[in-house]
Amino acid sequence: MSTALPTIRRAAVVLVAGAVALLLGASPAWAHTELESSNPAAESEVAQAPAEVTLTFTEAIPAGTARVTVTGPDGTDRAAGAPTGQDGTLTVPLEPLGAAGVYTIEYRVVSDDGHPVSGTVPFTLTAPGPAAAPASAPAAVPAAPSAGPSDAPFVTPETTGTAETPVAGTAGDGEGAPVWPWLLGAVVVLGGGVVYALRRARS
Repeated sequence: MSTALPTIRRAAVVLVAGAVALLLGASPAWAHTELESSNPAAESEVAQAPAEVTLTFTEAIPAGTARVTVTGPDGTDRAAGAPTGQDGTLTVPLEPLGAAGVYTIEYRVVSDDGHPVSGTVPFTLTAPGPAAAPASAPAAVPAAPSAGPSDAPFVTPETTGTAETPVAGTAGDGEGAPVWPWLLGAVVVLGGGVVYALRRARS
């Protein structure tokens, strides 16, 4: 009985040590991948629009199963292609960013043990990017026309084919009929009448 107890105790110690070793060896496999860092960083403010975003995880991530979007203030996804990976870092190219505001990186990856991991990384663009709509220029106000004499329309006088009727007997009018022929005629008629009357009286 006394010799059996040490053997049992040694066996118990070996079993406990083995169990602890198994637990310590299995713990890394049970741990899921986590996002370690990003560029731009979460909640950061950037003045220049980035051409790409990077996500670094605590373990290697298969790029083929990763999904990453980058949504701007207008709700448009600015990711320009699929993620590419090297070790635990995923890189996603971006289209030219537009308006200033909050942009959100949303990711979904699958860890080595097949467990999906997802999350979001917001950052703020403080200045408009290359794709921002240019500010519209104010419409030009047309100048009011001046009321100067040069603006008055020039009217060319029209000539008509109807000549004015001259006033008879008007002095100095070169186109009127002369009066003296009528006076001379009257004198001749009166003289002829006087001569005829004298001849009748003599006869």
